[in-house]
Amino acid sequence: MIYTSLVLLPSLAVILAQPLLEPSGCPEPYGVQTYPHPELCDQFYKCTNGSLSLEQCENGLLYDGHGNAHNHCNYYWGVDCGNRKADLVPINNGPCEFKYGLYAESAACSTNYLKCADGYPYLEPCEPGLAYDDRTHKCNWPDELLDIGCNSEAIIGFKCPESVDPHSVAAKFWPYPRFPVPGDKGRLITCVNGYPRLNTCGDGKQFDEASLTCLGPEDYKK
Repeated sequence: MIYTSLVLLPSLAVILAQPLLEPSGCPEPYGVQTYPHPELCDQFYKCTNGSLSLEQCENGLLYDGHGNAHNHCNYYWGVDCGNRKADLVPINNGPCEFKYGLYAESAACSTNYLKCADGYPYLEPCEPGLAYDDRTHKCNWPDELLDIGCNSEAIIGFKCPESVDPHSVAAKFWPYPRFPVPGDKGRLITCVNGYPRLNTCGDGKQFDEASLTCLGPEDYKK
């Protein structure tokens, strides 16, 4: 069982041992703090401005004190419960196995995924150039999902050349040559093992076709 929070919070430990929760059991008088239940992974204690309450994670969610998919709880597959018990009963409502979760749109390759909230599926897009990976519950490079039929060339709209001019700027980055994205200064294409990957410059930077690098305003002042 996990008793770390009980050692750090002696006043809370007394309250957790009692059948009834007393508002005076919170160690902090202001703000919102959460603490794990010593035995159950789908429940936790929440202190709100000194008021202590026992909270229940929604179906498909568990508590670990990190992140917040919904009401301080996370998707069950991302939580290590240790010895705490978890009550996970699927609802199997259409594509939603649980009331809260992330699921593939279909068995085929897709640049979208389903995000179930309160039992209702919502279609969510991956970042441009990515496809949903049901094994990791995240969007991934299409060339990492060849087994489900992903075609990175079709998704990104670019075919990597087998070779580049040895005197070109792209040759400097070989075996991962870079190329511009027509009409999009904020992104670039990098070829990895012959497959195109769409990368974002980020941080307000733009792709410079002359150097094939992402540059910010400060770089142009030099």
